[in-house]
Amino acid sequence: MLTQDEIYARLQSYLEDMFEVPPEKISREARLFEDLDLDSIDAVDLVVKLQELTGRKFKPEEFKSVRTVGDVLDRVHALLQE
Repeated sequence: MLTQDEIYARLQSYLEDMFEVPPEKISREARLFEDLDLDSIDAVDLVVKLQELTGRKFKPEEFKSVRTVGDVLDRVHALLQE
């Protein structure tokens, strides 16, 4: 199973590669929409990549309260624990 650090490293690379987010803008506190300029389509694309990474299907409502990079990490890690 992936550790939080492994998920974070993968998430950073997705944000950089898929959405051209500068690495210095990515932190656990960074807000996805306000700080990283992602939109709702980007969020869906990110969830699809995370599903590929984990091999699990996520329900959209599981990510409704996600606002920061740290929230994404916590959510993915919690889903992997189930």
